[in-house]
Amino acid sequence: MQINFGADDQILFEQHGTIGLIRLTRPKSLNALTHEMIKAIRRALQAWKDDQSVTAVLIEGEGRAFCAGGDVVEVYHLGRQGTYEFQMFADEYSMNAEIAAFPKPYISLLDGITMGGGAGVSVHGTHRIVTENTKFAMPESAIGFFTDVGASAFLPPLEGHFGTYLALTGNIILWGDCLQSGIATHAMKSEQVAEFRRVLFATGDIDQALVHLEYPDFETSVDDRALIADCFGHDTLAACLSALKDAATTSSFAASALDVLAKRSPTSVAVIFEQMKRAKSLSFKERMQMEYRLACNMIEKPDFYEGVRAALVEKGTQPVWTPANLDDVSPDMVSHYFSPLSHGELEL
Repeated sequence: MQINFGADDQILFEQHGTIGLIRLTRPKSLNALTHEMIKAIRRALQAWKDDQSVTAVLIEGEGRAFCAGGDVVEVYHLGRQGTYEFQMFADEYSMNAEIAAFPKPYISLLDGITMGGGAGVSVHGTHRIVTENTKFAMPESAIGFFTDVGASAFLPPLEGHFGTYLALTGNIILWGDCLQSGIATHAMKSEQVAEFRRVLFATGDIDQALVHLEYPDFETSVDDRALIADCFGHDTLAACLSALKDAATTSSFAASALDVLAKRSPTSVAVIFEQMKRAKSLSFKERMQMEYRLACNMIEKPDFYEGVRAALVEKGTQPVWTPANLDDVSPDMVSHYFSPLSHGELEL
């Protein structure tokens, strides 16, 4: 049974037995979330939360991506015209919080590319299922932004400072890293997804549907995970980079991480490091409110527009960051991004 919650040409809502289904249907755009899609998902969650005929929610993507993130190009074009899309972020972060607080099982099928906003509509749920097709990343430092959509909640707790490493570098990880780190809760071969859906829709029993599971090990080696733990756990970003430089003399992994960080927005890297530190002492609500401050402050600065231009608008061109070097990003500049907003805080 199809249900209309809005954004019909971008997202599909159906009820199969007792399962509410959300399918992202923008495969040519890798299912990137538009503002209309975000509002539609919120309407569905609010309706299904109290609907006794719905016992669980399943979200999936059409094509080779689950969801490659939020549609930041939309935000880019509006900002270039002097219109800052604060409301989109308010709605998206409210949606993330609603998923985290959803009173019923919330199941995500991460069978493909999952980045940024795609993590936000999946990782806060109860069941996160990855496949051999999963490519997971939080690549915001590459576009002059920060790791949002609740990354402040799910990245800092990862063992061995793995979350800080993912946040700063934006590097892609695969299904084994996702499962073993705790980003995912289950793994199955993509060929088993259809049977999982069939049993789930027919019975409404998640445990009965979760039969054909896989248990892939970390793709990131023991030695590289130890290096991450040693290098990304220092109290200051400078100390982390110094440790990486020392390790890079004998480790190609460390040298590669340094090379990646050198290409990222220096401001983003500094802000993300501070975000990961501050998040550890905050509640979920406070983390989301912090992220809203960061988003609103960052889309008023040049690096976001330069990063989106280079990566997504004029694809393949080199961004010119302002400032160009981490040494020129002062503590006061970083603190500014965490400052209260004149137009009001996020209410959850």
